[in-house]
Amino acid sequence: MADSGSGRGGFRGGFGTRGRGRGRGRGRGRGRGRGKENEKEWVPITKLGRLVKDGKIRSLEEIYLFSLPIKEFEIIDFFLAPQLKDEVLKIMPVQKQTRAGQRTRFKAFVAIGDFNGHIGLGVKCSKEVATAIRGAIILAKLSIVPVRRGYWGNKIGKPHTVPCKVTGKCGSVLVRLIPAPRGTSIVAASVPKKLLQMAGIEDCYTSARGQTATLGNFAKATYAAIAKTYAYLTPDLWKETVFTKSPYQEFTDYLAKYHKISSEQRQETKLY
Repeated sequence: MADSGSGRGGFRGGFGTRGRGRGRGRGRGRGRGRGKENEKEWVPITKLGRLVKDGKIRSLEEIYLFSLPIKEFEIIDFFLAPQLKDEVLKIMPVQKQTRAGQRTRFKAFVAIGDFNGHIGLGVKCSKEVATAIRGAIILAKLSIVPVRRGYWGNKIGKPHTVPCKVTGKCGSVLVRLIPAPRGTSIVAASVPKKLLQMAGIEDCYTSARGQTATLGNFAKATYAAIAKTYAYLTPDLWKETVFTKSPYQEFTDYLAKYHKISSEQRQETKLY
C-alpha cells in the first residue's frame, strides 16, 4: 500500500516527486476551468444584446440617447470592459430574526466606473460574502449611467468638474455637488470622493447633510447627484433635437430575420 501510495505522492495526495500530485494539480486545474467558464461565449437573450453583439450598435451613447433599458451586464462589458474598475465600498452583516434564532446575510456595496464619464453603483445581499460581491458587481454594471462634465470658468482644455450645482438625496442624506476651479481636486468625504473619481470628475466641492455615517445612503445620494448632471437642461442644450429612428425601429427587419426561436424555454441563469 505504501509503495503504491508513494508512486503518486504519498497517502494524502501530496506534491509527489515531480510536483504533479493531487494537491497542487487539483488547485491549478480548478483555476484553469474557472477561467474557461468566464470566457465562454456570450449568447444574448435580449434584442438590444443581439444588436450590440452583431455590431449594429457601436457605442453606449447610442443606447443612452434612446433611453433603452440594459438588462444584460455583458453589454457593458462589450463596450467598457478594459477600462472598468470596481471597488467594494462596504460589506455589512444584516440579520433577520427567525424562530430558530438570527439569520445573518451579507450586504455588499460596490462602485464601478471607467474614470472617464461612466459610473454605476450596485447593492446585493447574500448568504456568502463572495456571492454578494459578485452580484453587486453585476448590478453595478447594469446601473451604469453617463456623467456630464463641464467647466468652472473659461472653457479651456477638457471638462474637469460638474457642469452646474446638483443635489442627490437618499434617506436623510442630501449630497450637493458644486463646480470647482481647476486644480482644486475633490473636496469630499471618502465615499463621495471615490465615486466622483471613478466618474472622471477631477475638481469638485461637496456639501452633505443628514446621517452620512449610513454609508449605503451616502453612496446612493452621491450616485443620484452624479446621475442628475445629464438631467439638467443648460442653455447649450436648447438647440432643437434632431430625432432619428431608435435601434429597434432601424433594425426591425434584421431582428426579425435572424431571430431564432428555441424549441425549449430558456431558463434564467443566475451568475451570483
